[in-house]
Parts: sequence; C-alpha cells; structure tokens
Amino acid sequence: MKKTFFYSLFLVCFFLFSLSISAGNVYVISIKGDIINPVIDKFISRAIDKAEVDNVSCIIIELDTPGGLLESTRNIVMKIVNSKIPVIVYVSPSGGRATSAGVFITCSAHIAAMAPTTHIGAAHPVNIAMPNMEQMQKPLEKKDSAKEDSSEQKDIMSDKIMKDTIAWITSIAKLRNRNLQWIQESVEKNNSITEDEALKIGVINFIANDFEDLLRKLDGQSVIINEKPFLIDTKNPNIIRVLLSPAEKFLNVISNPNIAYILMMLGMLGLIFEFTHPGVGFPGVAGIICLILSFFAFDTLPVNYAGIALVLLALILFVSEAFTPTFGFLTLAGVISLIVGSVMLFDSGYPFFKVSLYIIIGMACLFSFITLFLVSRIIKVYRRPVKSGLETFIGRICTATTQIQTEGKVFINGEIWNARSEDNTIIPKESKVKIIAVQEGLVLVVNKVE
Repeated sequence: MKKTFFYSLFLVCFFLFSLSISAGNVYVISIKGDIINPVIDKFISRAIDKAEVDNVSCIIIELDTPGGLLESTRNIVMKIVNSKIPVIVYVSPSGGRATSAGVFITCSAHIAAMAPTTHIGAAHPVNIAMPNMEQMQKPLEKKDSAKEDSSEQKDIMSDKIMKDTIAWITSIAKLRNRNLQWIQESVEKNNSITEDEALKIGVINFIANDFEDLLRKLDGQSVIINEKPFLIDTKNPNIIRVLLSPAEKFLNVISNPNIAYILMMLGMLGLIFEFTHPGVGFPGVAGIICLILSFFAFDTLPVNYAGIALVLLALILFVSEAFTPTFGFLTLAGVISLIVGSVMLFDSGYPFFKVSLYIIIGMACLFSFITLFLVSRIIKVYRRPVKSGLETFIGRICTATTQIQTEGKVFINGEIWNARSEDNTIIPKESKVKIIAVQEGLVLVVNKVE
C-alpha cells in the first residue's frame, strides 16, 4: 500500500512537471498607445510563435491601446486563444487603457491584470473600425428594397455586427471564466470601469502595482491549455523583450491616419510639380512612392472612398488651375473639395481614426499657396511683351571686353559684340554693363552698371 502511494505520488509529480512550462525565459511585448492594425496583429502573432518555439514560461503583453481594427483584433484573439503557452495581458502603465479592441484582447488572455489607475471598456463594435465596411454593405444594398434608405441599411448592418460581436465576446468570456454580464454591457452600452471595479466583478485576475509585482503574482499560477493544467514559473525569470522589427516600425508609423494623409498630400504635391515642370523627374517619382505608401496605409484603415474621390478631385482642380488660370475659381473649388474630402476620409466613430483638423487646414493652405504661386507666374509670363531675336538682349547684363565709348566690345551669350556707351562716356574694360538698345548694324547701346 505504501509502495503504491509513493508510486502514485511520483507519477503525479512527473505529470505536473511534464505539463509545467519551462522556467527561465519570459517574453514581453509592449503595445503602448498603438492602434490595433495588421502590423500589430502580425507582430503579436510573430512573438507568440517565437515564444512557443522557445518553450518559454509565458508571454506578457503590456497593453495600452485606444482600440483598432476589428479584423486585426479577431486575428490576435484567435492567436491568444490557440496559444500553446500562457499569454498574460497586463494593462499598463498607470493611466493606460484597454478600450474598444483592447477589451477583447484582455479578456482572451489566460491571465488578465491591470496596473493602478487604468481602465477598460467601451467595446461597442461601431467604435471598432472595419476597413471593408463599404464592401460589406454592397451585397446588403442590392438585396434591400428600393424603399429603404441608406440610414436603414446602416442600421441593419450595425445590428448584424452587434449581434456577431456579442456572440464572439460571450464565447471569450465563457472560455476564460470572466464576468459575462459586464463584458456584454461593454459591447452593448459602451460601459467602462476602473481596475478596482474590474477585479471586484471578475473581469481581470488581479491588480499588479508594477512589472515586478506582476511577476510575483504570476509565479505559481495555473492555467488550462488544451484541457491540461500548466504551471507558470516566474520566480527568477530571464526577461526577453520582443521588439518591432525596423520594417514593422516603419509600416506601423505610416499606418497612422495623419501620417498616411500627409504621405498622400506629399504625393499629390510631387505630381503637381511634375505636371507643371515636365522633365524634372524626381518630384514625380517621389510623389508616386508617397502615394503607394499612403495607399498601403489606407488598406489597413477604415477608408471612406467618397473622401478619397473628393481629395483626388481637388488634385485635378489644382492642376487645371495651373494650366488654365481662372483667377482663383478652380483653386477655391479645389480647397473646398480637399477640406471636405479630408474630413470624411476615414469612416470611424473613434477620433484616433480621424485626420487632425490642423493638418487638413495646413495642407489646404499649402496647396492654395503653391497653386496660386504657379498661376501668378504663368499670368506674368502671359502678360510679358513678346520678344524675339535681338530684342531679347535688352535688359541683359554683360561684360565689357574693351574700353567702351563711341565703340567697344562686350561679351554675351558666348559671343563678342560691338557696343557703344549711351552718352559717349568712357566705360572701363571688364566693367559690368547693361544693354539698353540695339542699333542698326548690330551695335549694342550700353550703360555701366553701378
């Protein structure tokens, strides 16, 4: 009997040891103020894949996000739920938040923790941007009767998205044993709560004052992965921070709506310069590169195609003004089109998916100034009297190659020309002279430049 007991105890210990995660390494990734987009999605997926290959104790996601794209959020949640190692989400630092998409990511974690003075909530799907929203609405518009207006169609689509999102968050809450009622209300009613309330009602597992406190509270925690218990060992961990690669950093920066908008504007400026100064080459190439980068960013953002159309219309109006001056009419129309299109460029309820009004006004003023400058130069050329042949010499500055009085020589356009001073005064050699007339016999009348 004694032998059987010790043998059973040995098997249990061996079983738990074999299921426990190797102690030592803890991977940490930081999402600090970033919008959840395809770049962040791929970054988190890459980090979890690496953590699984290295068989680390756990991976900690330090989260502070205002929200992001629904599709990217789904991918991240799916990756966390199917992870072979514990994924811990720590909403930090103090003052941080996990709103909108952040709620789904936090609730999907094996263990969720929050720092003091943080908050979580506001997960209404209207606030979670959907880059393909217009494409999703097209089939619906074809099926609806002609009597239904666009607002009714949007209400139907919003209701479908709401029901789908509630079903999704409900399944996550049940999987992680979190407060189902509040999580559903965060989607339906946009509710938000502090870290103390989240702990009290069972939305998170615990509050950690700082990262060291988080590691202390994680040590010895048991989680279920693939219906098997895993013990987390963070007693003396080797912290390894997984960082965004240079390419991911660059793509994440240009995925910011303001940066994407500025790139598009720079691209348009490059094209305007190339159209008005053909043959230069560089502005056109740089403009095309900027436009390509901006359209890449637009693919990850909830773009309103009507807004893009108005911005492109503004480009056409500005170029037209440069070639067919209307004394500001097309420029004014272009500015209005640019401002309206820029304001409605991104279709989302969240301000972080909007272009700053200061940037929009700044760009409108810049385009107006450049267009009017080009137009003024063109008008100036049109009003200049037509000159041909020797008339083009009048007003030019050249150099006296000899002393000039009643006769002499000047150097202009790589040639030596006969010249005389206007009032027969002596002009020394090497003096700078201005051509004021051309006499018969191809003699230039000049004055000394003082």
